[in-house]
Amino acid sequence: MTTIMATKQLTEQRWYLVDATDQVLGRLASELAKRLRGKNKAAFIPNDDVGDFFVVINVDKIRLTGNKPEKKMYYRHTNHPGGIKGENFITLHGRAPERVLELALKGMLPSGPLGRRLLTKIKIYSGDKHPHTAQKPELVKIVEKK
Repeated sequence: MTTIMATKQLTEQRWYLVDATDQVLGRLASELAKRLRGKNKAAFIPNDDVGDFFVVINVDKIRLTGNKPEKKMYYRHTNHPGGIKGENFITLHGRAPERVLELALKGMLPSGPLGRRLLTKIKIYSGDKHPHTAQKPELVKIVEKK
């Protein structure tokens, strides 16, 4: 009896379209991270990329709950002494709405080469227009609104 190991060639990777209008950032990011890894498939391989491709639109309409828009801080460093910079969710979301979801996903994916490769499989856009119509992405409902 032999065990058949699923490989990237044997698994089918599809394209999905996700509308982020009025979605909660953390709930959407955790579900996207799970599906990017391929954990929703029967042929999940922890050390390989078997997840699907995602196009996320309307990220400028994403929301946070409670008082997190004012309190949540995003930090970066300029690589100069004393060069730590911080901005809250409202200013970062106003400046670069795609970056908010990208940073949330980056923290939920594995660190290293696999996580960096998985981040290239998600395309994030602030409006409802995207250049991926040739891939024919299916519209999928990720998180149910409560």
